[in-house]
Amino acid sequence: MRKRHSAKVRSRAQIVGCLEVSPECIYFVLTMKKEPTLQAQYVVSSETHKQCPKADRPEFAFIGRSNVGKSSLINLITGSTKLARTSATPGKTRLINHFDIIDTDKKKWYLVDLPGYGYAATVSQKARRNWGNMIESYIRKRENLISLFVLIDSRHEPQPIDIDFINQLGEWQIPFSIIFTKIDKNKPGATKRNVEQFKNRLLENWEALPPVFLTSAVTKVGRSEILDHIRTLIKS
Repeated sequence: MRKRHSAKVRSRAQIVGCLEVSPECIYFVLTMKKEPTLQAQYVVSSETHKQCPKADRPEFAFIGRSNVGKSSLINLITGSTKLARTSATPGKTRLINHFDIIDTDKKKWYLVDLPGYGYAATVSQKARRNWGNMIESYIRKRENLISLFVLIDSRHEPQPIDIDFINQLGEWQIPFSIIFTKIDKNKPGATKRNVEQFKNRLLENWEALPPVFLTSAVTKVGRSEILDHIRTLIKS
């Protein structure tokens, strides 16, 4: 049986791995030091990768199925509540959206909000094909794309559409990480089970797993780990 975290817990990395949320974990989240807000500004929305801004800085893109919590995650990472629009209607992101980021160390990079690869029911077949082509062209041809972050809803068991998309990234040899969202929305045991099942499904086709992050836009868990990963990739 997994031991409860004691009051001596100090690092956010330990909190991120804590799917059994003890009172000590909750206290730590509520009292931990506030992370600095990044300087973030919307730049442009593009219909094709050819219309994207000049590839003069590192770029990190975020993608996931509709209603995975992508906008909330982007706002969490940047420290803004209004940078990316959150909507109750899935499928609102329909273009390649670039945001200019100036990090706390003054390093500049682009954050990119991509349309989802699972589409809203109201979207036509033609629009779905256009989105699919747009996403594939951007992912495969954007020369300054350092890494893609694939968002997975931790509330659900592994979904074929997510597994298929990740396997396709492997065929394309695209560097990526996985972000499990909404870990506060389910019972800790269910979240842990869903995450482990997803990892095991990937290991059926992959020799090793990519970097994995657990996040919550509510408790702000996972923010510093993702930013540290981005900063490490920029340095390398």
